[in-house]
Amino acid sequence: MMTASEQVEKLYVERGKRARELRKKGKKIIGYFCCFVPDEIITAFDMVPYRIQGSQSEPIDQADAYIEPMACPFARSSFNLALKGRYDFLDGFVAPHSCDTIERMYHIWLHNKPSSFNHLINVPHMLGSGSTSFYRSELAYFIKSLEDWSGRKLDPDRLKDAVRLYNRRRALLRELYELRKTDPPQVSGTEITRVLVAGMGIPAEEHIALLERYMKEIKVRPVPKADKLPRIFIWGNEIDDIAFINLVEESGAQVVMDDLCTGTRFFWDDVPETKDPLDGIAARYLNIHCPRSNVPQMETREKDLGNRYGYIGQFVKDWGADGAIFYIVRYCDTCELEGPDLREYLNSMNIPVLMVEDDYSTSTIGQLRTRVQAFLEMLG
Repeated sequence: MMTASEQVEKLYVERGKRARELRKKGKKIIGYFCCFVPDEIITAFDMVPYRIQGSQSEPIDQADAYIEPMACPFARSSFNLALKGRYDFLDGFVAPHSCDTIERMYHIWLHNKPSSFNHLINVPHMLGSGSTSFYRSELAYFIKSLEDWSGRKLDPDRLKDAVRLYNRRRALLRELYELRKTDPPQVSGTEITRVLVAGMGIPAEEHIALLERYMKEIKVRPVPKADKLPRIFIWGNEIDDIAFINLVEESGAQVVMDDLCTGTRFFWDDVPETKDPLDGIAARYLNIHCPRSNVPQMETREKDLGNRYGYIGQFVKDWGADGAIFYIVRYCDTCELEGPDLREYLNSMNIPVLMVEDDYSTSTIGQLRTRVQAFLEMLG
């Protein structure tokens, strides 16, 4: 029997293999983009949610015929894989209006590589009094579309069970992140990335069982001596390949915390268990901390930055970060615009920041290495 670490590595390297196996056994596989599509709803229909990813190691050689090359390379890479048939195992394709590129990508994908089930969720950008009710109605429409397509009604009790299931997974992932508070961390940022990506294409119950075994293995490791290496907080959007995190750690740092689409954003906060589970789901998912969302503005600059980034300030304090690296996928307008304000906030806490813009490609790692090493030397 494989160790948990070996299983994590296998799932990470062979992305999609488990989903294909489940599909052969009769399970419906629903692919989706971003954090705003609730896994709980898909799971409550006894379907498997599958987080769509691109490939940082493969060139984008077909998608540029359908979408301009100055669009987000993550979205283009994901569609490139679809054009090559790599997502033909999906029974459904769901995208939220998380950003304009993903919204446009949904229509291009639908026109050229449609699945049996296709759905776009309109997610409000403004967070105000009417936003949650609007988003709830969008999720209700999503449920109705799944009911019409699958031919079966959603059982509210199954949705409540799914909420509890995913809250259990969230609790385990937070527990795993707690192991990064020590000096040095008990688990590296590279290992964390593998664990997170491995869980994005398998049923939640399988990921939970794997996490429980994985943490048992970590906790019996020999305790290393304190190394006093710089502790780094990572902010940005998509990091679904270990290459960049591994680069930072190989350069002489510890990646101890993050605020990423593929990191804390998708699991940090629980769904409250409400009488109508859709109320709790709508409230939780709409309030995911994401640069695309506009929170109500506060009266002073200092208070406004604290209101927007206070949770990040707490992350930095609790995990003892010495510096921050912003990993921004090129042409991501939301992160490009948010970055300078967040840098100002972190600088006010005496946290130095390195902003890196990348092409969502492992081929650029060599170019980034010099900048990362210089930044870490400055921290040292």
